[in-house]
Amino acid sequence: MSVDKNTIMGFILIGAVIMLFTWLNRPSPEQMEAMEAQRRYQDSIAQVQYAAQQPEITAAAAVAAQPEISAGHEQSDSVRASLLLQNYGAFAPAAEGTESFVTIENEKVELRISTKGGRLDYARLKEFVMFDGAPLVLFDGADESDFNLTLVTATNRVVNTSDLYFTSIKADAQSAVMRLSVSEQSYIDFVYTLRPDDYMFDFAIQCAGLNGILSPNVSTLDINWRQKARQLEQGRKYENQYTGLFYKYLGDDVDHLSETKDDEERTSNRLKWIGFKNKFFSTVLIAENAFHSAGMHSVLLDNSAYLKQFEATTSVSFDIAHPEPIAFKYFIGPNKYSLLRDYDKNLSGDGELTLDNLVSLGAKFFRPINKYFIIPIFEFLGHYTANYGLIIFLLTLVVKLLLFPLTYKSYMSSAKMRVLRPQVMEINDRYPKKEQAMEKQKATMDLYSRAGASPMTGCLPMLLQMPIWIALYGLFPTAFELRQSSFLWAKDLSTFDDIISWNANIPLVNSMLGNHLSLFCLLMVAVQIVYTKITMSMSDTGQQQMPGMKMMMYFMPVMMLFFFNQTSAGLSYYILISSLITIAQTLSCRLFVNEEKLLLKLEENKKKTRKKTSFMQRLEDAQRAQEQKLKQQQKQKQRTQQQARPPQRKK
Repeated sequence: MSVDKNTIMGFILIGAVIMLFTWLNRPSPEQMEAMEAQRRYQDSIAQVQYAAQQPEITAAAAVAAQPEISAGHEQSDSVRASLLLQNYGAFAPAAEGTESFVTIENEKVELRISTKGGRLDYARLKEFVMFDGAPLVLFDGADESDFNLTLVTATNRVVNTSDLYFTSIKADAQSAVMRLSVSEQSYIDFVYTLRPDDYMFDFAIQCAGLNGILSPNVSTLDINWRQKARQLEQGRKYENQYTGLFYKYLGDDVDHLSETKDDEERTSNRLKWIGFKNKFFSTVLIAENAFHSAGMHSVLLDNSAYLKQFEATTSVSFDIAHPEPIAFKYFIGPNKYSLLRDYDKNLSGDGELTLDNLVSLGAKFFRPINKYFIIPIFEFLGHYTANYGLIIFLLTLVVKLLLFPLTYKSYMSSAKMRVLRPQVMEINDRYPKKEQAMEKQKATMDLYSRAGASPMTGCLPMLLQMPIWIALYGLFPTAFELRQSSFLWAKDLSTFDDIISWNANIPLVNSMLGNHLSLFCLLMVAVQIVYTKITMSMSDTGQQQMPGMKMMMYFMPVMMLFFFNQTSAGLSYYILISSLITIAQTLSCRLFVNEEKLLLKLEENKKKTRKKTSFMQRLEDAQRAQEQKLKQQQKQKQRTQQQARPPQRKK
């Protein structure tokens, strides 16, 4: 491969810049002397501690060199102690013990802390129950939740706190201190402190006397945290869809791993918090300062009791010479938007938590609709009634009243085109040939323009309603207010209201509908079909429709059965009420609008000089372009036919 002169010069300049940067940033003699003194100080302390441990290490090494004790003979206490010393170093006394538990609680949560690893072993939310009425426990036991610090000793042993036994040195109703002791002066404390009537509580790691016990090179504490997500709600498929591992970048956005497949992520950016989220409840570990680079994993589980397994490996800053308490906060509670939003009061910048991002409010484009319109209405109405079926009805009524001017305008547009239908039929008779389609379309649009009718106006209410429907599709299945909120026959508006269910696996049907039929969804589909029939009969303008269009209009409501049968009954109920109100508004408009007077008004409009609309101008331009194209095609066809004819012989 040839290298040109410019490339060589580029490498020379890069090398020169690197050498200059290194020379300018070299430490001063004073700095080098101070660094060397600090290194000597650290080494001397480590040597003293190592010398103190040397007899024990030598004894352990001697034991390790001895032949293994034959099977059937128990190891002596001294041999076992020596082996523990070999494996755990200064932490050997904590390698054996009996697991016990300490329970702390407030009005919101009950926590159980294990002496094995000093970790949270059990968490129950007192105010809630599972879909089957059992107490709502997020995790229970080491198999479901684990928290571990990986320590590197001065003798280069790797020790995990999850393998060691802590001692409870303080425990009362709302706080506990679990101590991993090396000596009276050397220890690691896990401190848990609940707050009154709160889902957020404090957790701190306090270290003392570890200089010489841990490696002098230690500058961080490595954390491994994992948890299994239990199935807590009815409908495994949709609970799994909203269960995932979330994390927030320091001073930046919230991100998450895939909720539909196994996923992992490694980031070198600093994080503010890491959260293991169920559909309605979350366990979040929040750093007072920041987590360093992190590796996160999410794995789907087939076990019917669990949805996913989450794991996060990260680290926090640690100064072994001057250990300060490493502060965290735990949030173990419901994904309720108003609750999570309030945790950001009086916080700004890097301190902001934005835990409300744990609540699914739909896609980014539709999130503001829920955040600034739907949720405030929910919260306002929630002050006056706890019946969320009624609240959804009132919400629907508010939305339909706000859109009524457009609904009325849409109806008037359809009515205008309906009374002009005889004149449109005359135009159809005037241009019966297919090649006259452009002339027929131009004449029809010219009629509408002169009469003051617009076919596009009828689409506005539906276009404005669709973003609201899409926003609610993202909100209602995860709106905590709807969880276990009953209305009529529905026991839980956040999930499906099955009236028929089956256990058999029916191919294709189960994958599309699930193993049930939801009543609100069936009623919604039936009303949508009726609404489609009314709309089509009222909007028949006499124009020729595309083949199959009528069948397509009926096909869309049927498809909604497959989209909504497994999701929130509250959402199906909203669309059902919205459709019924729309039908009532449409029929009312037809009752009060005199179409004979409307036709007279349209005839009067024809006599007025009207400015040509941009739509009509574009239509005429398109027609002229089409006519020009047809003429060119006809000329080309004639030339081709003439060239294909055999030459005539002269007589």
